[in-house]
Amino acid sequence: MVQRVAVIGAGISGLTSIKSCLDEGLEPTCFESSHDIGGLWRFKEEPEPGRANIYFSVILNSSKERMAFSDFPPPAELPNNMHHSEVLQYLRLYAQAFNLLQHIYFQTTVTAVSKGPDPAVEGQWVVETEGRDGQRQTHVFDAVMVCTGHFTKPHLPLQDFPGIETFEGRYFHTWEYCNAEGLQRKRVVVIGVGGSGGDIAVDISRVAEKVYLSSRSGAWVVSRVGQGGIPVDMLGNSRMDMMLQKFFPSWSVRTAEKKLNDVFDHRLYGNYMPLEVLMFLDCILKKITSKFSNLKIQYTCAKQVDVVVFATGYNYSFPFLPPALQSKSGYRLRLYKHVFPPGLTRPTLAVVGFVHGLGSLTPLAEMQARWATRVFKGLTSLPSEKNMMEEIEKDTELMFVLSERNPIQVDYIPYLDSLADLVGVRPNLPWLFLKDPRLALQVFMGPCTAYQYRLTGPGQWAGARQAILTQWERVLQPFRTRVIPEPENRLTSKLRIMLVFSGTSLLCLILCKKKCLCSVFSFLLVPK
Repeated sequence: MVQRVAVIGAGISGLTSIKSCLDEGLEPTCFESSHDIGGLWRFKEEPEPGRANIYFSVILNSSKERMAFSDFPPPAELPNNMHHSEVLQYLRLYAQAFNLLQHIYFQTTVTAVSKGPDPAVEGQWVVETEGRDGQRQTHVFDAVMVCTGHFTKPHLPLQDFPGIETFEGRYFHTWEYCNAEGLQRKRVVVIGVGGSGGDIAVDISRVAEKVYLSSRSGAWVVSRVGQGGIPVDMLGNSRMDMMLQKFFPSWSVRTAEKKLNDVFDHRLYGNYMPLEVLMFLDCILKKITSKFSNLKIQYTCAKQVDVVVFATGYNYSFPFLPPALQSKSGYRLRLYKHVFPPGLTRPTLAVVGFVHGLGSLTPLAEMQARWATRVFKGLTSLPSEKNMMEEIEKDTELMFVLSERNPIQVDYIPYLDSLADLVGVRPNLPWLFLKDPRLALQVFMGPCTAYQYRLTGPGQWAGARQAILTQWERVLQPFRTRVIPEPENRLTSKLRIMLVFSGTSLLCLILCKKKCLCSVFSFLLVPK
């Protein structure tokens, strides 16, 4: 019987794994190689080998409500898109609220994980650790949760840039970037137009003479701020939007492209691509000095380029795991639902947080941890190895934007719902509409926040309903630095709700005029 669980890493995935173990009555022991919690979100003045790193100006792309844990709403006074220091503050509050720190051994590195010493006891694991004083220890656990992330091993493709060995300037990966110090009056090229590449290009442009942002395939530029000043990820990300995308995919894509191009004409900037990659930047239009281009860098022209920054992603690595547990299906690690290796006799090892979607990692990792701990306890079973392998291969073929640099992309809400079904916590919308129409409207038409997965089933939280009904209050709170009188003709909350039920004629009118439904319903649901 599983009782003692090793959790490797104390970032977002590690913290929620510790809590999930406690919720299921398990005994977690977390090993964290650094001196503090936070993982990626703990800023370091100097990059630390083997650990994730962020730069000083990092602001969270996801808004606080979309990145929140399902039973721990963020303080209302925090900004919607938090600075990395505020993310760490939120994680500290979470750890303190659920007494997680007492289960963490800091400055303790896991050096190896291997199968248990007793063949008669299946599913146990030997975990070898090394403390800050160099002392090595061996522990035996009933299960292991790997929560080390995937931003620790920079991908620096120098072989793709012949002649770089003669380049007289400076080059480095974004993993090494902390701030723009030393780049004053330099001519800089940033290679890669993902979130980090664009963000760092903006940061450098404040002090550099000129910044070039080089893109091989382009990207969609999306502001963190959406219509009316609301966080963009609180709009157009509801279950209703997901349903419209499923039944009207072409219309949904055209509508989304039109909205993005209304703000920033991607073809004008030579940056058009199919709607696959999103990049969140607010000031890129004002700050980048050259248009997006497929720029070929001549390294011999030192007078033209002083510094090259590689924003070329990361390679994932789990050096402490046995090679048999690191087999791949295409580019991706062979994991059932991105969590369980399919070849284990007993499913007692899970990888948590090794996934990526168009949204915050927090709800994804939390749902993975909730599912994994129930599997450990035998409350939920896995399919046969054959069926798991078949599903992995099928998922690999259908995966969204699968590539060597991005092997772990999932479709956000469907993936969450698939795990929620296995845990038994997926919202039952028909039942909700019968029992609590007000709540059902928010669950169906409002932003899909993690609180929805605490309304029912294992781990049910009594505060989930209130957290959903008050989420817009927490969104609006940071804006209320002074009171502005409401205009007399402002729609009341009751009237906005009545409009939802005004009949199909309104919907038909909107469809005929080719207006975006999500904008209308978002207006109806956002408090004014």
